Amino acid sequence: MSDIVQLGKFVALTYTIYDLEGNTLEHNDLPVGYVCGGPQTLIGGMEEAVIGKKAGDVVEILIPPESAFGQYDPNLTFTDDIENVPEEFRYVGAEVQMQNDAGELKRFFVTRISGGFLTIDGNHPMAGKNLRVLVRILEVRNATPDDLRGVSSSHVYH
Repeated sequence: MSDIVQLGKFVALTYTIYDLEGNTLEHNDLPVGYVCGGPQTLIGGMEEAVIGKKAGDVVEILIPPESAFGQYDPNLTFTDDIENVPEEFRYVGAEVQMQNDAGELKRFFVTRISGGFLTIDGNHPMAGKNLRVLVRILEVRNATPDDLRGVSSSHVYH
């Protein structure tokens, strides 16, 4: 059947990620497209969960941290005197690019400013969280050559 998610089929879906308390952490109405079994993988077993489903189906998946954005690492959190931080980064939510000794860049975000100190965190905002993902399958069809080359992509790829 051509409308069932299986290896080699192009799949378009939208998703919403919730924490276990029901708070919406991320909502994506723009369709994410991928080829089932292709080189891109979706976080936390999303791809496996939709195999055998069809357009119009809604699938709920529970994803532990190790299958999503990893465990929270306290070693990626740093606090410094706010006076040592350039003014353009002195607000909660500011993105700070930092480079390690190997020359690799990592994104950190200012998460707290209190008592003259500023804290940055390099963990993904969803690190350490158990997630509930609601996936809506919009389209299932034969993959085109463009699909197979990975022309369709999105940030949900892990």
